[in-house]
Amino acid sequence: MKTNRQQLLIAMAVSLGGFLFGFDAAVISGVTNSVMVEFGLSDLQLGWVVACLTFASAAAMLTAGPLSDRFGRKNLLFLVGIFYGISALLSAVAVSYPMLVIARMIGGLAVGASLVLAPMYIAEISPPESRGKMVSIQQLNIVLGFSAAYFSNYYLLKISQMPADWVAMLGMDTQVWRWMLGIELIPALLFAIAMIWVPASPRWLMSKGKLAEAQKVLDSLYSPEASASEFAAINDYFSQGRRHVDWRMVFSKSLRLVLFIGLIVGILQQITGVNAIYFYATMIFEQSGIGKDAAFAQAIWIGIVNVVFTLLAMSLIDKIGRRPLLLAGVIGVVVSLSITAYGFSEATYRLEPADLSAIEGLTITPELTALSGETFSDDVAFKNTVREAVGEQAYAEHQGAIIASAIDMNPVLVLVGILGFVASFAVSLGPVMWVLLSELFPNWIRGVAISLIGFVNAVVSFLVQLLFPWELSHFGNAWSYLIFAGFGLIGLILLYRYLPETKGKSLEEIEETLVLKS
Repeated sequence: MKTNRQQLLIAMAVSLGGFLFGFDAAVISGVTNSVMVEFGLSDLQLGWVVACLTFASAAAMLTAGPLSDRFGRKNLLFLVGIFYGISALLSAVAVSYPMLVIARMIGGLAVGASLVLAPMYIAEISPPESRGKMVSIQQLNIVLGFSAAYFSNYYLLKISQMPADWVAMLGMDTQVWRWMLGIELIPALLFAIAMIWVPASPRWLMSKGKLAEAQKVLDSLYSPEASASEFAAINDYFSQGRRHVDWRMVFSKSLRLVLFIGLIVGILQQITGVNAIYFYATMIFEQSGIGKDAAFAQAIWIGIVNVVFTLLAMSLIDKIGRRPLLLAGVIGVVVSLSITAYGFSEATYRLEPADLSAIEGLTITPELTALSGETFSDDVAFKNTVREAVGEQAYAEHQGAIIASAIDMNPVLVLVGILGFVASFAVSLGPVMWVLLSELFPNWIRGVAISLIGFVNAVVSFLVQLLFPWELSHFGNAWSYLIFAGFGLIGLILLYRYLPETKGKSLEEIEETLVLKS
């Protein structure tokens, strides 16, 4: 059986949920400074605005599978589109910090559900020989969503700087962050409409005894011979009954090794700081002193590099194998984070009177004037001293301009380090993790095991996002990236010791090798 045009169109429509996840995750990078000033947020409050999306998605990951078994993949995916739209609209009109958090958490429910349901649905309508490629459309759409968000933020920022009357009339000159968050409403509505068009999963229909409807869907997806064969295979599966599975079985002695490997990969994917970089991209580049506009422009390169190296990973994973791709990628992650840390460690900070007077809207206090000519080699000490001199609100509003006027460093090192990290991650930990998880666990426990590791993965991601602004304020730029690099090095050692190669092996062969017999 070969993938036909109908199957491909359906997979592309369903994987728009992945695009929305990528967009939702990356778009926040362009508004962090604005919402911090708008609502007077502390570092941890800003971290919560960013991380609450992942917090809610973790809960959705645990419940989306069982709910889809009851109500259907298609129906829940339609609700996912609606939730994405509601989140975008409420985020754009948020009048308070709690309202913005609630809006983001609604989007988080959609994120968690889409990450589970979209690949599940695509796998259930795809022929076996092209299932991997079809499911990988979801991962490609995620990184396309990242890229689209960075482009959108940059061009909306440029529009907000235009002197046109309509820009002021729409509030884009002073509240462009609301447009950055709200524009997601358009693809969210398109996704919801697309879910009306796609058919229900034939496997779900047959699990509910709706054989005639399932046959009709299969006939629309396959040739008559292939449809009859699929129908017979699915019907035979359900007629044999399914093994009862509960969470405790994941921790059985026979699964101890594969669970350990799965947890290593699941934790490592997030603890190296990928979502700190994706979600705080413009803040990171502003810390290198290049200014706001340049920071938004450089964030675009994160999206471009992400897409290119994800495509590269898709082309290599079945050729060179999972283990070499993952090990090489993690080495690249550690080296790139170390380069970023080194770049920031070389920075010095010195304010001059002429530089201070050039910062528009900044009130020059006597305390700030007294700092003129003093050189700082520690970014935390410099930021804390300036914050005390100008006040918390003024510092939050002008932080990027103050750093840009004071810093002396090579920002190219930071750009190279961050883009090297993104490339290394996109070719390894990003796509390879999900492929490995689908192969390591036996079929009867796979869904429960992947949900568990996905939940742990989301919790680690949540903590990284929540603590990153606090980490920068207390440990500084260099130490923050060095900590991520240290976690990467520990993960690399564990992967080298325990990670098997699964390329070219049947699922039965993998189970025979890794699953202990009780």
